[in-house]
Amino acid sequence: MPIFFLIYFVLPYKYKNVWALLGSTFFYAWGGPAFVLVLFASITADYFIGHQIAQNKGQSKRRWVALGLILNVGLLGYFKYANFFVENFNSLLMALGMTGVHWTDVALPIGISFFTFQKISYLIDVSRGEKEAMRSWVDYALFVVLFPQLIAGPIVRFKDIADEIVDRRANLIPSERLLGIYRFIIGLAKKVLIANVLGEVADHYYNDVSDPNFGEAWIALAAYTFQIYFDFSGYSDMAIGLGRMMGFHFPENFNYPYISKSITEFWRRWHITLSSWMRDYLYIPLGGNRGSVSRTYINLWLVFLMSGLWHGASWNFVIWGAFHGFWLVTERAFLLKWMSRVPAFVRIVFTFFIAMLGWLVFRLEDADTFTIYLNAMCSWNGWPTIDPHQWIILALAIFLSFRVAFIRSDRTESTPFESLNPRKAIRITLVSLVLLSLSASFVMSSDFNPFIYFRF
Repeated sequence: MPIFFLIYFVLPYKYKNVWALLGSTFFYAWGGPAFVLVLFASITADYFIGHQIAQNKGQSKRRWVALGLILNVGLLGYFKYANFFVENFNSLLMALGMTGVHWTDVALPIGISFFTFQKISYLIDVSRGEKEAMRSWVDYALFVVLFPQLIAGPIVRFKDIADEIVDRRANLIPSERLLGIYRFIIGLAKKVLIANVLGEVADHYYNDVSDPNFGEAWIALAAYTFQIYFDFSGYSDMAIGLGRMMGFHFPENFNYPYISKSITEFWRRWHITLSSWMRDYLYIPLGGNRGSVSRTYINLWLVFLMSGLWHGASWNFVIWGAFHGFWLVTERAFLLKWMSRVPAFVRIVFTFFIAMLGWLVFRLEDADTFTIYLNAMCSWNGWPTIDPHQWIILALAIFLSFRVAFIRSDRTESTPFESLNPRKAIRITLVSLVLLSLSASFVMSSDFNPFIYFRF
């Protein structure tokens, strides 16, 4: 990364996109060299199809859009869900006393769920006339492969970044780079100093403890609840910070989701780029809330079932999506009206509890293990023994997640990175140096660095 940025900063502007594409390709090949050709073949097909969409009208235009969607969804379906469907089909055959079909497992390309959604946004945004098709193949390839957000988001829609892909010279200034570095280090600290520590706690209980007591079950769930938030929001901060150093402004992905007063609000604050993508490219095309009440509920269920399946090829993700779909439909039907009479603190606690139960479904694929932990959470016996350092990190995670609920302001997770002055520059430089030193020390002293979004 230091070598990449050193060259990127000194190169003349007209070569920056080429260098960024080469660096991003190297980054992707480092983790998944076998799929580089697949990635670039699909990018080339999208580039050609995008120009056909822009040049055609009416039925011909719709056919090109359909072809692009079939190509991208087909690749995602094959690589991500073929194993899942064959396994379930074989289970059905064996239940009927028949022999299962022979199948060689398909490897999952890194980040395919994220870059597929970005590629679909390109085709649809061009078809809607919201942005013109990219003239340069290099520019379009960079939009897809740009390394900060390639493997785990944020999901950057084409219309949000198209102009900066072509010309971002106004953003390549020292203040933007400093704010980008600061945000990157904040995200790194979230991931390394908080998420990884809590991940060790969660993994210990869920992987090694087969008969948990009440306290162990709740500590495991609490640790995972904050691990997944600080891991993913930390990654998003790092991606946004790296993008800003390069002159890009990626969309925000998190906004203190655990202070939400409803599940509806939770999905406006959690993984914002996924929620907005699903709204604009799936929910609204399905009809959104323009039809009957029952049709609106069906659309919500469909969107969240798809969202659950998007997260992973496993039934627990489908159930997790249905779980959130149920609460969204219930809130729209009557619960929001009822909860509006309840104090804000109670609504936050209730919503957080529902989100935690959802994370239990999300984390545990095995139904027996899920049942054991759910029963233990209701058993009222026993209390865990965990390291004092882990208790401190859990308390810190709770404080950082909920503190803004007690501040009467419009503060968001992006607020500290919106502007810069000389005094602030000195302060964030010192903070960055301290956090970077701590993070580097932790990385060098620990071999535990889970990548919890490997399923994508």
